[in-house]
Amino acid sequence: MKSCFFTMNLFYTTTINNKLAILPEDEARHCIQALRHKVGDTINITDGKGNIYEARIVEASKKKCAAFIEKTLPSTVRRNHYLHLAIAPTKNIARLEWFLEKATEIGIDEITLLVSEHSERRKLRLDRLEKILISAMKQSLKADLPRLNDMAGFQEFLRLPTEPGIQKYMAYLGPGVKGALKDNYQPGCGVCILIGPEGGFSPAEAQAAAAAGYTPVSLGPSRLRTETAGLAACHTINLLNQ
Repeated sequence: MKSCFFTMNLFYTTTINNKLAILPEDEARHCIQALRHKVGDTINITDGKGNIYEARIVEASKKKCAAFIEKTLPSTVRRNHYLHLAIAPTKNIARLEWFLEKATEIGIDEITLLVSEHSERRKLRLDRLEKILISAMKQSLKADLPRLNDMAGFQEFLRLPTEPGIQKYMAYLGPGVKGALKDNYQPGCGVCILIGPEGGFSPAEAQAAAAAGYTPVSLGPSRLRTETAGLAACHTINLLNQ
């Protein structure tokens, strides 16, 4: 029997019943046609909810792959914090896709797409973005798929309730900044960070965010693009929690 080590390939499915995992058609095609796995081979599967399984293929065709779960593998390293970024989509969709890929690789739990006053993009294909998250999760051998929320208006987002203990920050270049994110955030705590569009948050939005409990902070001395700011915030939080 051909063995597949966890460090090589990871497949994703949410269809698992009585230890029988059915891969989606695109995953099955990659597994059977591209990688040439066959009945009897062992593969590794994640459900995107923190679990990784070792499974034996019991059915294989061009569009279908079914595998019986034989054991649960030791959990990957779990973060001691919850990271939620609310970010305004970039006009150039490739830059947003790059951010989603890299943030998933570094480690993020939830992403909300914001529509703010200076936003240049207000429509997105969530199915395409979800595929990017799945691919990045598998490539980085993670077992947790970040939650991707639909577009939300800035004021609407500010009104959403947050869990007790969540620290709230807004990346901002205007007046009233309380110092760097790294000097404000307390490691080990859940956090939600607002990242604005290329034109930044308007003064009115900054005031509304502050009134909703978001502390304006800096991500460094440079003026960053939206996707760079998002990645800098993501990396800062993960680094402080190591």
